[in-house]
Amino acid sequence: MSDIKNIDSLVTYLNNVHNIKTNNTIDKQALMNIGYYHGYKGYRFIKTPSNPINYSNFAELLAVNKFDINLKALFYPHIMFIETAIKNYVLESILDTATTDCFNIIFETILTDYKNHKVSSKNYKISMKRRLNLRNQIFSVLTRDYNNNKPIIQHFYHKDKPVPIWAIFEVISLGEFGNFIACINPLVKNKISISLNLNQSCDANNKLIESIIYQLKDLRNSIAHNNVIFDTRFKSNKANKSLITSLQLDTKINNISFDTLVDYLILIIHLLKNLNTNSNELLKIVDDFQCLLDNFRGEIPISIYSQIFYTDTRNKLTLLKEFASK
Repeated sequence: MSDIKNIDSLVTYLNNVHNIKTNNTIDKQALMNIGYYHGYKGYRFIKTPSNPINYSNFAELLAVNKFDINLKALFYPHIMFIETAIKNYVLESILDTATTDCFNIIFETILTDYKNHKVSSKNYKISMKRRLNLRNQIFSVLTRDYNNNKPIIQHFYHKDKPVPIWAIFEVISLGEFGNFIACINPLVKNKISISLNLNQSCDANNKLIESIIYQLKDLRNSIAHNNVIFDTRFKSNKANKSLITSLQLDTKINNISFDTLVDYLILIIHLLKNLNTNSNELLKIVDDFQCLLDNFRGEIPISIYSQIFYTDTRNKLTLLKEFASK
């Protein structure tokens, strides 16, 4: 007998197997709209499948789905703004130092972090490997985009000119951009860090900017690909200690771990403030997040909510507003 289920049998399956009460008319339409595999399968647990959500009715599942969608809508424009701005700050520091936009020259003169380590040491080999991999990644991206008829890339090749660094920044991913920053020599990294108003007492090793990019990368990619974000399951690496310390010192907010989206909001507000975003706009972002949280809390059992957002959430948002308003 086939295991394939149509929408009617899926609604019955949720009722009988998962004890999720459904209205066969209303909820069937909703399930059609969100999709069983993207909707229910994506929102049936918190962080890992070993921590399932015990929904009592389909409305609760829809509330989590709607909340996740609204979070993505709130975060996405600000993350894109930050990505574009940071790329421009990095570009400005590179051009000011290298006095050229030629990638080959920049590769030889700016992407030299490996020189900061003893030859043949473990860190030297790691840094050199990352640098060589980066070059291969960039040439691969240029080849891909040329073959995909990207005008910004084809223009330079058809003119028999090298693709300038600013055009490369337009086509590489945020992860590749993070690798690019990791390969930059310490002097230029420090110049970038200062230009972005990062806490210099926490950036002695000049790794704050790359830590920021790596921290935002997974969230940004999950939003762009419409993956689940409400429980930070997208986080692939442990947050850098220096980044956490700098945020806590600057914002006066403790217990930042990036285990909940509140901490990502703190990072985003901190970066937007460093980029001279108006305080009223920053406060609106925090208020919009708070509104989403309040609505969400009213639509699901507290037992579910407290697994996603911890007891210090409201205090963090209060302190974040104080930071944003200064």
